[in-house]
Amino acid sequence: MSFRDLRNFTEMMRALGYPRLISMENFRTPNFTLVAEILIWLVKRYEPQMDIPTDVDTESDRIFFIKAVAQFMATKAHIKLNTKRLYQADGYAVKEMLKITSVLYSAMKTKQMALGDRSEEDNSKFKFDLGSRISDLKTARQLASEVTAKGASLFDLLGKEVDLREMRTAAIARPLEINETEKALRAAIKEVLESVEKTKDMLGNVVSDETSLDNKIEKKKQELERNRKRLQTLQSVRPAFMDEYEKIEEDLQKQYETFVEKFRNLCFLESQLDEYHRLEQERFEEAENTLRMMQHKLREEERDLMKSSLKDEDSDMDVPEDEGSDSDMEDIRPSKPRPTRNGIMKEERGLLGTCRAVIVMRLKTARSMWTRMTRKMKKERRRRARIWRMTAWRAQCPGVLGPPGRA
Repeated sequence: MSFRDLRNFTEMMRALGYPRLISMENFRTPNFTLVAEILIWLVKRYEPQMDIPTDVDTESDRIFFIKAVAQFMATKAHIKLNTKRLYQADGYAVKEMLKITSVLYSAMKTKQMALGDRSEEDNSKFKFDLGSRISDLKTARQLASEVTAKGASLFDLLGKEVDLREMRTAAIARPLEINETEKALRAAIKEVLESVEKTKDMLGNVVSDETSLDNKIEKKKQELERNRKRLQTLQSVRPAFMDEYEKIEEDLQKQYETFVEKFRNLCFLESQLDEYHRLEQERFEEAENTLRMMQHKLREEERDLMKSSLKDEDSDMDVPEDEGSDSDMEDIRPSKPRPTRNGIMKEERGLLGTCRAVIVMRLKTARSMWTRMTRKMKKERRRRARIWRMTAWRAQCPGVLGPPGRA
């Protein structure tokens, strides 16, 4: 028993017009009097002329009453009721009575819906909706065209009836020949027998084909089973070359690690060599710039010496001579030896020669320093290149000490 069943039962009984108010608390405890009253009312509602004993005072009367109600509902309404639950007269009896009330309630709802539809039809008799009849108009137009076409073809056929009547009458009046009829029937029977034989042959072929297909399916199943067993065997057995394969794979992994390490070292050495070449190039350019600056400085010193010697020569050539006052002074001063022009030129030539010798010596020294530096740089480059070649060769051939042709 559930609250929903009790609620539905009370609502349905109220809708059906039961005169007494039924509460959901009436079935908390057994109440056979109320159950008997409800059952009598439901039976009378279903069949008003039905006579049901209403005496429920003794136990035998109650049993007879429950059996009569259950038998009536089973024969008239085809509703099977549980007499034990009805006799309990509690919530379980409500479940059984709900079966009867559900049937009566659904019948009442159906009647109300039918009355509503009838009233709607009566109201819609005088309404005409042209939009809903467009499809009917199209269908009527198509049928009218088909009727016209059929009538024309029927008229043409009736026009040929005069000639066809004579031919039909002649065919009917002609006597039938038994031999031809028998021959035609035999031919028809023969064709039917041949078709029957063909059908039997086809059925026999179908049976044989089915047998052959079953045999093929069985063979394929056996082959599939053998292949599965063979696959399991192959998966469980370890191959003979698997140990050697794993060993070679380990050696390959070690060789690869060695190769990666040597390749990394080679890349590092190449980067170091490039860095050294870059530094050597910068040092070489710096030395070249220094030598160029020394040469420029020596040229400027030689030019300054030449200019100073020319100025001294010009100043010696432009000495002034006084007539009056100088003669008196000469008499007073002691006489001093003056250098001649040839002596001055000799001194200047000696100075110029000395400067040139110094400049030449400096140039030679710078050239010798440049030559020694260039040779040293070339030797260092050759040594670095030889070391790089040896490193590269050892990285490619680990077991050989040096390239072929060298000790």
